[in-house]
Amino acid sequence: MITRIAKITALCLAFIVVAGISAYFTLTFLIKSEDTVIVPDFIGKDVVYVLEYLTGLGLNTKVKGSEYSLNVPKNHVIFQQPEPGAEIKKGRDVRIIISKGAQTILMPNLTGLSFLQARIIFEENDLCQGAQSRTFSRSIEIDRIISQSPLPGARVQREDCVNLLVSSGQRPVAYKMPELAGLSIEDAVLLIEKFDLPLGEIKSVFHESKHRNTVVSQEPLAGYRVDEGIRVNLVINRRPSKKDQEYLPGEQRRNLFTYRLNNGFLRRHIRVELKSKGFSSDLFDEFIKPGQEIWLLIPTNNEATVLLYEDDTLIQTQIYDVW
Repeated sequence: MITRIAKITALCLAFIVVAGISAYFTLTFLIKSEDTVIVPDFIGKDVVYVLEYLTGLGLNTKVKGSEYSLNVPKNHVIFQQPEPGAEIKKGRDVRIIISKGAQTILMPNLTGLSFLQARIIFEENDLCQGAQSRTFSRSIEIDRIISQSPLPGARVQREDCVNLLVSSGQRPVAYKMPELAGLSIEDAVLLIEKFDLPLGEIKSVFHESKHRNTVVSQEPLAGYRVDEGIRVNLVINRRPSKKDQEYLPGEQRRNLFTYRLNNGFLRRHIRVELKSKGFSSDLFDEFIKPGQEIWLLIPTNNEATVLLYEDDTLIQTQIYDVW
């Protein structure tokens, strides 16, 4: 009886020991399997994909650098450590090297592109911008690329510099500056506008021997080459201003400028421009009916010239002296 009880006890103890050992190894395996992962093969994979995948596995990504590769495209993995299939714990580092693409590439065609587009292409292909020159072009818009060196299709090294020839737009129309001295201010302004040259500053001097309100000198000088859009400054013969008169503080003297549109059937575009002390401003710029009259107050604390345009044609010039 005692022997039978001893056998049963021994069997129970053996069962408990075996169950304990099995539970221990089972738990150890489960814990170990949760803490370790198998490193996949990332060679040739896009770096963004690799970063997302490793983050999902609970591993850290360490980029050791980048190298040129003839076979692996740019921004793809060319080396990894640990190697594919290795078993590592979570939280460990996986080191990778990224491809910079082939060291030599075919030169892209930049003709007709803007600077912004060219810079994007330079960055994508690890190229740099070299010398930049400009010239006029009838066919290529301003600030767009006319030609390049190296030429499109040439095989170049990455990090090489590309020289650009950029368009300055169409060549401006050039004129020979006409002689304005001796002309009345009205005739001078009409001649200036005939050459599509804007009127600039109007100054005055006084010569007793010369006609009043005629041009004494000009800038640019007569005979010089001038491009379309260059301002023309004039000095006219005008009597000295009465600057010795006493004015009340803050007082502003004014003259009245009037103009009446001739009778007819159509509205006319009337613009009145005031030029004084090198500045210009529009006093009036509207379409008015035939027979309508406009009244404008002109400040005369400074010398001023009033130009009246009807449908963009100068038809009247009036000069105001300082009181």
